[in-house]
Amino acid sequence: MPEGTIMKALSGYYYVLDEGSGVTLQCRARGIFKKRGESPLVGDKVVYGETENGEGTVDGILPRRTELVRPPIANADLAVLVFSVVHPDLNLTLLDKFLVHIENAGLEALIVWTKMDRIPEGAEGEEIRRTVEHARQLYTSIGYEVLPTSSRAGTGIRELERRLAGHIAVFAGQSGVGKSSLLNALVPGLELQTSDISEKLGRGKHTTRHVELMALPGGGLVADTPGFSQLDFAELGMTDIGSCFREFRELASGCKFRGCTHIHEPGCAVRLAVEQGQAAESRYGNYRSFMAEWKEKPRRY
Repeated sequence: MPEGTIMKALSGYYYVLDEGSGVTLQCRARGIFKKRGESPLVGDKVVYGETENGEGTVDGILPRRTELVRPPIANADLAVLVFSVVHPDLNLTLLDKFLVHIENAGLEALIVWTKMDRIPEGAEGEEIRRTVEHARQLYTSIGYEVLPTSSRAGTGIRELERRLAGHIAVFAGQSGVGKSSLLNALVPGLELQTSDISEKLGRGKHTTRHVELMALPGGGLVADTPGFSQLDFAELGMTDIGSCFREFRELASGCKFRGCTHIHEPGCAVRLAVEQGQAAESRYGNYRSFMAEWKEKPRRY
């Protein structure tokens, strides 16, 4: 039976792209999925069959590499975290929050700075450049890839295109950081306006949970994902947050107590590293803030 990828799910239909022919077929899911309590997701590799009316049926779901709940998408393996350096200013607290969730989901992360061409001249611009460079050095030292871009100037676009090839990527970032401009630059002729990206990608008022994958000319699939903008820590355990800070995870083996929260316990290797300048105070400050937020959230059982 033929295999394909679900590119969109809407109103009970699944739109399956046959990777061999490039043809998309509108399908219904067989009732067996409902009986099992399963549901096909956008991004799923599926086995499907054609029906006499020119539509099709999703007959089986191939094993998933990853599964996200918010947004509902399967097999994504790369999260592109889009952050502008100006308008709005670089927000490292939000970036760390995104990274916690990406690490917990088991996805690879690519950090993309946008609007590099809009840094002003003079003293203000120099201060912004220092802040941006310090942040780049910090996150690359932890092991994250950071790519500076400018959609208007074309800076970094080809590098981003090559990086996305072969991946199912989710784009995430706060409103106004330039996600739509990046997609315009990556997909010639898309011509998304900042104000209408929701409608074009199926994210209008009545389809806020709709996710759709777009094929990139250079290879790979990408989804602009509203779900990552609603981040909280209710689904994580207390020790999960610390393990999602890469450098803290590596240091934790040196803590005196197993399950150390890195907040108050004696003999904490993480706090010692921060005190000695071997781990960033900004990251540790955000970690403490996230732990406090976790304690205030109702648990989901």
